[in-house]
Amino acid sequence: MSRAVVVVAAGSGTRLGIGDAKAFVPVAGELMLTRAVRTVFTSAEPTFVVVVAPAARLDECRALVDAVAGPAAGLTAVVPGGADRHASVQAGLDALPDGVEWVGVHDAARCLTPAAQFDAVFDRARATGDGVVPALPVTDTVKRVDGDEVVETVDRSALVGVQTPQVFPLGALRAAYASSQRSETDDAGVFRAAGGTVRTVPGSADAFKITTRWDLARAEALVAGAAASAVRIGLGVDVHAFDAASPCRVGLLDFPGESGLSGHSDGDAVAHAVCDALLSAGALGDIGGRFGTSDPRYAGAAGDVFVRGAVELLRQAGLVPTSVTVQVVGNRPRIGGRRGEMQAALAAVVGAPVAVSGTTTDGLGLTGRGEGLAAIATAVVRPV
Repeated sequence: MSRAVVVVAAGSGTRLGIGDAKAFVPVAGELMLTRAVRTVFTSAEPTFVVVVAPAARLDECRALVDAVAGPAAGLTAVVPGGADRHASVQAGLDALPDGVEWVGVHDAARCLTPAAQFDAVFDRARATGDGVVPALPVTDTVKRVDGDEVVETVDRSALVGVQTPQVFPLGALRAAYASSQRSETDDAGVFRAAGGTVRTVPGSADAFKITTRWDLARAEALVAGAAASAVRIGLGVDVHAFDAASPCRVGLLDFPGESGLSGHSDGDAVAHAVCDALLSAGALGDIGGRFGTSDPRYAGAAGDVFVRGAVELLRQAGLVPTSVTVQVVGNRPRIGGRRGEMQAALAAVVGAPVAVSGTTTDGLGLTGRGEGLAAIATAVVRPV
């Protein structure tokens, strides 16, 4: 593991005026720190993560980081911050393990920074051997002032606004901090003051720093908008007639003593409805088009084959299920006593929570007459 990220989260958040440390303020129901740390763990490359936290909240912060990191909790550390940002970054650098060659310093308050920005900065730093910061062009007209008097217009063509993570060779950044004569406003300033070269890569408008309540409202609006646009919903319906000669399999469970369902496969209407709902959510066609009866591979196939196939097609399309709901319509088999078991079996294949419920049609229609079973499923998926 050659890279690490130090997440600076020890700020008091005075300007935000919420009355809590800024990193522990929620954005759309989730703490800034949680969002910032999770983004690092979406990278394909293993990355050691150090969080610099308020000294009074170390236990709380460790629990949060462990929950986000999950199986990778061993690649994390939480250390107390210093008197200012300069001292806090030094504390984070001191906590890095041997073997780390490149370090990114990231502000927890930039919690909506895209994951791609991390990789872009690290890649550029490795390619050049220099420090690298993400930056955006200055678009406003910039004036130099004396008090309230405008003195001149500053040429903005040579100006950029910088963001985080800022990435550097670890040894060189440690040396720069050790030799620093004064605090700088960012790590690039420290590195540059020690003679290092700092380059830029394009930043992201979403990587803004949450400093004021207006920034917080903007961040919450962005999260809400992204959630609304990213979620996709699909519907699946399947109906099978009973066949006394077939074993009964519904919702991936066997029901001994019950009449089975007819079909080219095992006739599991619940699994087939879930498959169709997943495919529908991803705009990937339907079960007949993807796993048709003309294909001998699916003759007698169990329902989980189709659900797994739909999940894989979603993965190839850059989507993952987030939840599934199934309504089973019929007089038998009775699923109430096995609802939890059915939900667990389906969820294990879908890779997301599955809710199952059952109802009858009060004697109406084919299900009411006991001629067959129907299932109606809805699926929610999102981009990976």
